Amino acid sequence: MEGLHWYALKIFYNKVFEFEDLLGGMGFETYLPVQRVQLRGEEHLRVARRLAILDDGRADNQYIQAGPVIFKRQPVVTSLLFARADQEGIQTIRKALEGKGFVYMTPDWKQPAVIPEKQMAMFRMVTSSGVEGLEFFSDEDMTRYKKGDKVRVTEGPLKGTEGYIRRIRKDRRLLVAIEGFIAVATSYIPPQFLEKVQE
Repeated sequence: MEGLHWYALKIFYNKVFEFEDLLGGMGFETYLPVQRVQLRGEEHLRVARRLAILDDGRADNQYIQAGPVIFKRQPVVTSLLFARADQEGIQTIRKALEGKGFVYMTPDWKQPAVIPEKQMAMFRMVTSSGVEGLEFFSDEDMTRYKKGDKVRVTEGPLKGTEGYIRRIRKDRRLLVAIEGFIAVATSYIPPQFLEKVQE
């Protein structure tokens, strides 16, 4: 995977699912942090009817059907999508986004901002774990909360995740961040399930 890096994309007009589909069709790996919400009542019936009449060749990647149960994928940040590409690929993505979004750039605006592999792996581990009580923050929001010890989770569904302990609204929570873009805070994790790690 030499030369492949993760990048953050800003997508306009609530079109993240379209671009997830488009970039996937172009051969790019993408990651869209979502929460799964089970549909009920009238919304469930409406979506079930729509999914039933879709042609076999088409799909609607906003919904997941598991037997009679349908889940809606809701982006945790409405306009944020991650893509993995090499230098040539990210230029192709930039062209595809023209007028419909952009690739986040380095502070000097000279090149697309590369997301460190470890930060992306930890963020994906938390956001795809299925644990409840996750809360998302922009990078600016995090300046209000004091940074604590760097720790690793030793037990439970988040085992292996590394992040920082932060006190958020009187609770000590594990925070995992993609610096400069987004952070996710877990619900309370008992101290006996955490071990300090060196920076």
